[in-house]
Amino acid sequence: MKDNKKNDEKELDIKTPAQAEQILEQEKEAISVTEDVAAEVPAVGQAAPGAPGAQGGRGGRKRGGERKPFAKKPTGLTDSGLIEKVVSINRVSKTTKGGTRLAFSALVVVGDGKGKVGYGLGKAGEVATGIKKALAAAKKQMIFIPRRGTTITHEIIGQCGSAIVLLKPASEGTGVIASGAVRAVCDGAGISNILTKCHRSNNPINVVKATFDGLSRLKAIRKPTVIENEVQSDASSSIKKP
Repeated sequence: MKDNKKNDEKELDIKTPAQAEQILEQEKEAISVTEDVAAEVPAVGQAAPGAPGAQGGRGGRKRGGERKPFAKKPTGLTDSGLIEKVVSINRVSKTTKGGTRLAFSALVVVGDGKGKVGYGLGKAGEVATGIKKALAAAKKQMIFIPRRGTTITHEIIGQCGSAIVLLKPASEGTGVIASGAVRAVCDGAGISNILTKCHRSNNPINVVKATFDGLSRLKAIRKPTVIENEVQSDASSSIKKP
């Protein structure tokens, strides 16, 4: 019971996916800072660059010295080259004989931006652990979505439970007209021009599943073969003759 209360007090402030992503970024920055500090620590018997006994006489960086460039990663891309987005985080509880156990459920969408995308659900006692589980599940069930340029091939409706999602192709420059859950799926699949509308339920889990139901049933555009082109040309020539 005491451990559950402590976890509840620590994780109570985390309510949105943006806060969860901020926690993961802070953990990555803390790890990189510790590695940089360990690399810059001088060997035993040597004075630090900014110490009084080192060259320059005074501590600190010299005025006009060169600064290290800050290399910032592209937005949404990770070390594996995939786009990872946290859609929603829910606090769930389970009542047992010994008391109530609190946990966090995370919904994550993963895609390569080139047509492959997947989603996953993960649950754990901590937010970071739940997101890691969801990412592992999403990478295992990625599917390929047929596209026509930067949009989908045709109009389709996806459904899951009471959630209904309408997906329509759009012209270049339209952008992604969608809610947060549908937008995460479109960004992961590399769809940059689409029109969508959610009907009835707004539950993020059902909306994501309905979006995948519609995208998975899209038909790819098949290019006509040489024989088909010849048949079409023969038919057109026969029609023109008197």
